[in-house]
Amino acid sequence: MPNATARALVRLLPWTSADGKPCFLVGDGAGYVSRIADQMEAEQLSSAADLIDEACQVLDARTWTPGELHLLAVELTASLADVRRVAESRGGRLAALGHDVPDDADGEGPRLPAEAFG
Repeated sequence: MPNATARALVRLLPWTSADGKPCFLVGDGAGYVSRIADQMEAEQLSSAADLIDEACQVLDARTWTPGELHLLAVELTASLADVRRVAESRGGRLAALGHDVPDDADGEGPRLPAEAFG
Protein backbone atom coordinates (compact mmCIF):
# COMPACT_ATOMS: atom_id res chain seq x y z
CA MET A 1 0.00 0.00 0.00
CA PRO A 2 1.38 3.45 -0.90
CA ASN A 3 2.61 5.78 1.79
CA ALA A 4 -0.29 7.95 2.99
CA THR A 5 1.93 11.03 2.90
CA ALA A 6 2.90 10.51 -0.75
CA ARG A 7 1.35 13.06 -3.10
CA ALA A 8 -0.66 11.78 -6.01
CA LEU A 9 0.51 13.46 -9.20
CA VAL A 10 -1.03 13.54 -12.65
CA ARG A 11 1.60 12.72 -15.23
CA LEU A 12 1.34 13.15 -18.99
CA LEU A 13 2.70 9.91 -20.40
CA PRO A 14 5.11 9.80 -23.37
CA TRP A 15 2.59 7.96 -25.58
CA THR A 16 -0.93 8.46 -26.84
CA SER A 17 -3.98 6.22 -26.96
CA ALA A 18 -4.90 4.27 -30.11
CA ASP A 19 -7.01 7.23 -31.25
CA GLY A 20 -4.23 9.77 -30.61
CA LYS A 21 -5.48 11.19 -27.32
CA PRO A 22 -3.05 11.98 -24.48
CA CYS A 23 -2.58 9.37 -21.78
CA PHE A 24 -2.18 10.29 -18.12
CA LEU A 25 -1.11 8.43 -14.99
CA VAL A 26 -2.23 9.31 -11.49
CA GLY A 27 0.12 8.17 -8.76
CA ASP A 28 3.16 8.92 -6.67
CA GLY A 29 5.61 8.37 -9.53
CA ALA A 30 7.13 5.19 -8.08
CA GLY A 31 5.18 2.46 -9.85
CA TYR A 32 5.81 0.18 -12.80
CA VAL A 33 4.11 2.41 -15.38
CA SER A 34 6.11 5.41 -14.13
CA ARG A 35 9.34 3.48 -14.61
CA ILE A 36 8.32 2.44 -18.14
CA ALA A 37 7.44 6.09 -18.90
CA ASP A 38 10.81 7.25 -17.51
CA GLN A 39 12.61 4.73 -19.70
CA MET A 40 10.61 5.72 -22.78
CA GLU A 41 11.28 9.43 -22.16
CA ALA A 42 15.01 8.71 -21.85
CA GLU A 43 14.93 6.79 -25.13
CA GLN A 44 13.01 9.59 -26.86
CA LEU A 45 15.54 12.19 -25.69
CA SER A 46 18.45 9.99 -26.74
CA SER A 47 16.85 9.41 -30.14
CA ALA A 48 16.41 13.18 -30.55
CA ALA A 49 20.09 13.74 -29.79
CA ASP A 50 21.06 11.11 -32.38
CA LEU A 51 18.73 12.68 -34.94
CA ILE A 52 20.23 16.12 -34.35
CA ASP A 53 23.69 14.69 -35.03
CA GLU A 54 22.41 13.00 -38.19
CA ALA A 55 20.73 16.21 -39.36
CA CYS A 56 23.95 18.16 -38.84
CA GLN A 57 25.90 15.62 -40.91
CA VAL A 58 23.35 15.62 -43.73
CA LEU A 59 23.17 19.41 -43.85
CA ASP A 60 26.95 19.87 -43.57
CA ALA A 61 27.57 17.50 -46.51
CA ARG A 62 25.42 19.65 -48.83
CA THR A 63 24.84 16.63 -51.07
CA TRP A 64 21.30 15.77 -50.02
CA THR A 65 18.44 14.88 -52.30
CA PRO A 66 14.94 16.31 -51.90
CA GLY A 67 13.81 12.88 -50.64
CA GLU A 68 16.51 12.84 -47.98
CA LEU A 69 15.54 16.32 -46.80
CA HIS A 70 11.88 15.33 -46.71
CA LEU A 71 12.62 12.21 -44.64
CA LEU A 72 14.83 14.24 -42.31
CA ALA A 73 12.05 16.81 -41.83
CA VAL A 74 9.52 14.05 -41.08
CA GLU A 75 11.83 12.41 -38.53
CA LEU A 76 12.76 15.73 -36.91
CA THR A 77 9.07 16.69 -36.63
CA ALA A 78 8.17 13.41 -34.93
CA SER A 79 11.14 13.69 -32.58
CA LEU A 80 10.32 17.30 -31.72
CA ALA A 81 6.75 16.26 -30.84
CA ASP A 82 8.15 13.57 -28.50
CA VAL A 83 10.56 16.00 -26.84
CA ARG A 84 7.79 18.59 -26.42
CA ARG A 85 5.61 15.99 -24.70
CA VAL A 86 8.50 15.10 -22.35
CA ALA A 87 8.99 18.79 -21.55
CA GLU A 88 5.27 19.32 -20.89
CA SER A 89 5.15 16.24 -18.68
CA ARG A 90 8.21 17.21 -16.65
CA GLY A 91 7.11 20.83 -16.38
CA GLY A 92 3.70 19.75 -15.13
CA ARG A 93 5.25 17.50 -12.52
CA LEU A 94 7.60 20.27 -11.35
CA ALA A 95 4.71 22.67 -10.96
CA ALA A 96 2.62 20.04 -9.13
CA LEU A 97 5.46 19.53 -6.68
CA GLY A 98 5.48 23.23 -5.90
CA HIS A 99 8.67 24.11 -7.75
CA ASP A 100 8.84 27.63 -9.06
CA VAL A 101 8.52 27.35 -12.83
CA PRO A 102 8.64 30.88 -14.31
CA ASP A 103 6.58 31.76 -17.37
CA ASP A 104 8.41 32.63 -20.55
CA ALA A 105 8.47 36.17 -21.90
CA ASP A 106 5.52 35.77 -24.26
CA GLY A 107 3.25 34.09 -21.71
CA GLU A 108 3.02 30.71 -23.43
CA GLY A 109 3.82 28.65 -20.36
CA PRO A 110 6.69 27.54 -18.19
CA ARG A 111 10.29 27.77 -19.30
CA LEU A 112 12.42 25.06 -17.76
CA PRO A 113 16.17 24.93 -17.21
CA ALA A 114 18.08 22.50 -19.44
CA GLU A 115 18.74 20.25 -16.44
CA ALA A 116 15.02 19.43 -16.28
CA PHE A 117 15.31 17.46 -19.52
CA GLY A 118 17.72 14.83 -18.28
